[in-house]
Amino acid sequence: MAVRAIRGAIQVDADEREQVLEATVELVSEVMRRNELTPDEVISVLFTATPDLTSEFPALAARGLGFAEVPLMCATEISVPHALPRVVRLMAHVETDRPRSEVQHVYLRGAQALRLDIAQ
Repeated sequence: MAVRAIRGAIQVDADEREQVLEATVELVSEVMRRNELTPDEVISVLFTATPDLTSEFPALAARGLGFAEVPLMCATEISVPHALPRVVRLMAHVETDRPRSEVQHVYLRGAQALRLDIAQ
């Protein structure tokens, strides 16, 4: 078993609580599905949000997906003038037998533009 980091991001349509929560659920669920993970295999998750998303903590959405025992943290992404707006990002540290080359990073909605090299 190895420890791997999985990255992901999703763009939210508006800074509204329900939209932030729904987008975060979509992102976390897709990371878990594509990497065939359970919450027990997740060591920790760091969420960041662009400075224009302040209506809710993304980690709250993960709690509803069974991450009650997983350490979660939220932070604000640095404010860069040309950055994509309204983006929730995550870095999940997981235990997995997958080699690094088979880890599936997930970029959804407008956040696909952040990583065109691995866009789904």
